Order: sequence, then structure tokens, then C-alpha cells
Amino acid sequence: MAKYKKESHARSLIKGVSWRIVATTDTILVVLLVTCITGNCSIDHAIKIGAAEFLIKFLVYYVHERIWQFVRNGRVTSRKTLFKTISWRVVATTMTFIISGAILNAYDEIALYIAVTELFTKFVLYYFHERMWLKLPLGKIRKIFKKN
Repeated sequence: MAKYKKESHARSLIKGVSWRIVATTDTILVVLLVTCITGNCSIDHAIKIGAAEFLIKFLVYYVHERIWQFVRNGRVTSRKTLFKTISWRVVATTMTFIISGAILNAYDEIALYIAVTELFTKFVLYYFHERMWLKLPLGKIRKIFKKN
């Protein structure tokens, strides 16, 4: 049985899809919450921001995953997961602010509230998403694709 030290591209893609489903759901809920609290409740804006983030961040997430393959060196620790979580949050929160501001046509406190709220919700969600994926041994995804 082969011992894999790095994630396959297929695993990174599937992991990216699973994360974007979780993250997009959170984004839509956060945008809806923030816009409703500020008196500008808009499901339309929430869905537009969520959809834009899904598409843009999926690609950026994949690149982030591949970069972290080099940092990992075959070992994964809680500390590396934490650093990976922090690095992704910096990138993703910045992108959330930019996307929210563009769709809301204003880089004001509403876009900032959305980004800051997501900073906290996504930090927790991403960390646990990473830990969950670590329970699936490397090579499992490769075996699924090799059988076909």
C-alpha cells in the first residue's frame, strides 16, 4: 500500500468544493444578518455576494491548498492547521470586504461589518473543516479515481 505525503489535486478540488459549500452558506447568512441589522435587509445582495465569493474564492482556495502542500512537508500538526487557518482568513476576509463593497456599491461600514463578522465565523468553521479533512487519510481520493 502506497504511503502518500501530499494531497492529490483531486483531493484539493473536492476539499475546495466542500469548503465553499460551508463558506458560501455562512456568507449568505452573515450578509443577510448584517444587512438586516443595519436596516437594509437584502436576500438579493446576500446571494450575489455568496455566488461571487464561491466562484472567486474557489480558485484562490485551490492555490492556497497547493501552496500549503509545500509548507506541510508530510506532517500536519494543530499548530500548522492554525497557521494555515490564519493565512486563509487574511486572504479571504480581505476578499470578502472587496466583493461586498463592489456588490453593495460602497466600501463602508456594512462591507466592513460583513468582513469582520465572517472573520470570526469562518475562522472557527475553517479550522474544524481542516481537522475533519485530516481524518480522511491521504490516498483515499486517489483510490476512488483509480478504480474508474
